[in-house]
Amino acid sequence: MVAAIETRDLRKRYGDVRALDGVSLTVPEGSFFGLLGPNGAGKTTFINVLVGLVERTGGDAAVFGHDVERDYRQARDCIGLAPQEFNVDRFFPIREVLEHKAGYHGIPADEARERADEVLKQVGIYGKRDTRFDWLSGGMKRRFLLARALITDPDLLVLDEPTAGVDVQLRHDLWDLITDLNEAGTTILLTTHYIEEAERLCDEVAILDSGRVVEVASPDELMDRGTDTITVTFRDPPSSVPDVAAGNGHVESVDLDDGRLVVTARQGGLLAPDLVRELDRGGHEIVDLDVSRTSLEEVFVEMTNGQESTGGSR
Repeated sequence: MVAAIETRDLRKRYGDVRALDGVSLTVPEGSFFGLLGPNGAGKTTFINVLVGLVERTGGDAAVFGHDVERDYRQARDCIGLAPQEFNVDRFFPIREVLEHKAGYHGIPADEARERADEVLKQVGIYGKRDTRFDWLSGGMKRRFLLARALITDPDLLVLDEPTAGVDVQLRHDLWDLITDLNEAGTTILLTTHYIEEAERLCDEVAILDSGRVVEVASPDELMDRGTDTITVTFRDPPSSVPDVAAGNGHVESVDLDDGRLVVTARQGGLLAPDLVRELDRGGHEIVDLDVSRTSLEEVFVEMTNGQESTGGSR
């Protein structure tokens, strides 16, 4: 099977700045793949190379086997891009903008109009089809960018901060829509600063930092590398820290906090049953136990040296 995206030692320089510094990445066909990184990590540069807006300095990049420069037309026809910026022709009704976009890709006029109506219904703004872009609300503008990305029925949907600045309800609506698209077979590449978005949606994520790939793994695999907190509440709080031998290879600390036992450990969910059995054998009656997993955001911050993960990126 040909990968949806395949890059090898991909490099892009702007003078002395290495925006991409040897990025090798494989995005499987049909996957929901996240691209995470702090400001300046290279996420948007990576996308711009794929869609032909930026020429690479070195290395290789292909979309469904088509080199993004040598086979530009074939590669670009595979991709639907919803960018972070509102780069839309503001002088035409949005249905006409979609028809023009379809025409650029060789879609006949009659079919282009049908597709425009279909995608506007799909994203929930068909009632605004005769409205100019500038007259749409912020949430509707985000929906329109997604409609424009879908007008060519792409095999690869690239979403660059698709829910930036939208309200919670719209964010969840967009999550449902792009999840349905992925389940129908569309490969999705998502960049986002909402780490919980990647945690909820993505099969796999790549973390970029300073133009390099730091790690590629599923959100669960990444979270398993962090530390979890197990908090145990007893009927009769002990006067000293109980001996805890269970999972010694994973336990990082054991403390008493206001009569509750607080265990910091890796893979806390796996450790908890053994911990309960051990405390029970020691005569400690447990009335409550809580396992707080490390978040993907905490792992992300640790891997990127604590750099800010908000704002635009290039």
